[in-house]
Amino acid sequence: MRLEDYWGVGPKTSDRLESALGREGAVAAIESADVRALVDAGVTRGRAVRILRRADGQDGIDALATRDARDVYDDLLSLASDRALTEHAADRIRVLTPLPTVGARRDRLDRILAAREAWADLDGDARDAVEEAFRDYDEAGETERAAVRAALELREAGLRGEPFDALAEADPDALRDALGALGYVDKDGSVAAGADDRLDSLRSRLDTANELQSGSFDVLETIQSRGVRSLDDFRAAFVQYVAQETDLSRGEVESVAAEDARDATDFVSASLRALVEDLEADVAAREETVAEELRDRIWAARDDVDLAVEAVDEVALSLSLARFANEYDLTPPDIAETGLAVCGARNLFLDDPQPVSYAVGDHELACAGGPTPPVGDRVSVLTGANSGGKTTLLETLSQVAILASMGLPVPAESAVVGRFDSVVFHRRHASFNAGVLESTLKSIVPPLSGGGRTLMLVDEFEAITEPGRAADLLNGLVNLTVERDAFGVYVTHLADELSPLPPEARIDGIFAEGLTDELELRVDYQPRFGTVGKSTPEFIVSRLVANARDRAERQGFEALAAAVGEEAVQKTLSDAEFVG
Repeated sequence: MRLEDYWGVGPKTSDRLESALGREGAVAAIESADVRALVDAGVTRGRAVRILRRADGQDGIDALATRDARDVYDDLLSLASDRALTEHAADRIRVLTPLPTVGARRDRLDRILAAREAWADLDGDARDAVEEAFRDYDEAGETERAAVRAALELREAGLRGEPFDALAEADPDALRDALGALGYVDKDGSVAAGADDRLDSLRSRLDTANELQSGSFDVLETIQSRGVRSLDDFRAAFVQYVAQETDLSRGEVESVAAEDARDATDFVSASLRALVEDLEADVAAREETVAEELRDRIWAARDDVDLAVEAVDEVALSLSLARFANEYDLTPPDIAETGLAVCGARNLFLDDPQPVSYAVGDHELACAGGPTPPVGDRVSVLTGANSGGKTTLLETLSQVAILASMGLPVPAESAVVGRFDSVVFHRRHASFNAGVLESTLKSIVPPLSGGGRTLMLVDEFEAITEPGRAADLLNGLVNLTVERDAFGVYVTHLADELSPLPPEARIDGIFAEGLTDELELRVDYQPRFGTVGKSTPEFIVSRLVANARDRAERQGFEALAAAVGEEAVQKTLSDAEFVG
């Protein structure tokens, strides 16, 4: 397969990858979603992530049918990757995509829940030991040696259960034996320091001999300074001096001493050169022997080492996702074929959100902490106050749908999430021109017109065209959603201008309830089902009146109060003053 056949790999990226990794190595890195390998080859991390998402999850990425849906997806994976135990686990989280089947989603969800349970069973010391093992593994560059060490440490920490069965399959004795060999021998046969004491000693002697050879005139002067008078005395002094400096025996030095030197200078130079050559041969021979022994030890444990490497990465991923679930108190959804229903759902992008319950389609949820959403309506039209949380609710539903599509737990007390072939999330974009209207329709209608099952989460059409036309378009979208057996939530302020909705659709409302003692809008973010929400502009005008900077400004806002209902404004001001 050509590298350029992968999405996002152009000629320059292809050349860079092939130069750094070779074609087969680059293909292997892409197929295994190895972000680090691509980054080390010179591809930016963001581009590497985008390439790998498409390489193995093209259909999943395509299911995120709008830019806003993909933005939510990116932000969710950013939150999850922040809880990763290793950089490689973080990279693997960043390239997760929606899974194509309900079975695949349930399998991943089961692994995460099992990892979460195993993590909960560990005491504080054991958790610290696990985190330290992964920290050391990460800092070591996730080498085979680091993986084997981490596998042994994770076993000792007491990780048990289905996600960690692979750790138990590897023979710990074989791993311990391999640990002393891994990382010491390179593909070219060179052996790293620390693998063999004898080899280290020979290398140390060779280094000293090289230093003596490079400073042979200093050696000559040192020996001559000892007052030697004959060649035999000079030879003996040389042997003694070099033996002391190199920690060699006198016999070893004597064996390389020059026999036919012209003078003392020639004797020192020739003898040191011979000594270096002799030690180089000894080092090479010992290195070859040690390399062979190390390879044999690694080969004997190869299956166990491979198990450990794979297991450590899988455990890191499962535990990282479990930590994400713990951090945000996520719960497993009921993975169904159709519909979307949540009890006590929270928006993960807000610090202290009010939980809400909502649904489109069939479900069997019974919400204990709030109203249970109606059953059976395929479409809802959500109305209500400005700043009332309508867009936040759409975003929350998109978070639930996208997380569930990846086999991850969701931010809700309970949830039923169907299998959607397309998720269309469209935020309100405040640009009033034909170009924006056209681009919006081109973004949201094709997924709905396709053959798959679509979830439509669309915000305020009236922001991009005149209200009358927006109402007509919204009616058309609601009817098309029903006709296509899709599901949808449409936010609008135009409920009163809509034509009668089909029986499969309902209208819900979010209500503002007044002002807080800080004159902030007080909203019940839980929608009231089957009720049109009101914008209640008197609350906003009341705040403007109360916060007027001078008499003239106050009079201007009081004129607006008369227009929207002076009595309602005065009551709001009185209530806020009473609360304050």
